[in-house]
Amino acid sequence: MSDLSRLNQYRIMWVFVYFDLPTETKQDRKNYAQFRKALQKDGFTMIQYSIYARHCASSENADVHSKRVKRMLPPRGEVIMFRMTDKQFGLMEYFRGTGKSKSPDTPQQLELF
Repeated sequence: MSDLSRLNQYRIMWVFVYFDLPTETKQDRKNYAQFRKALQKDGFTMIQYSIYARHCASSENADVHSKRVKRMLPPRGEVIMFRMTDKQFGLMEYFRGTGKSKSPDTPQQLELF
């Protein structure tokens, strides 16, 4: 593994958004749907129900998407946002039932200089 590849694993970031939003009223359900659609429009992918992740080329890019999420927070409910490096993401283990499952593919990121 080259030094450049190893360093990129620590430079590339993932932004995770966990949320628990109320769905008691019609307005709550509308807010829930709008929040999910806004996350998807911003490039987040559903990992599990109410858990979304987005691949970011750098910490600065992760800042941009974190700020966007903060601007679209619904009026009620709980939202947790955190980041991890690509290296940390690669260490996650996925299980379906009692068997280990294949980890999701890392999206290809195109960078232009």
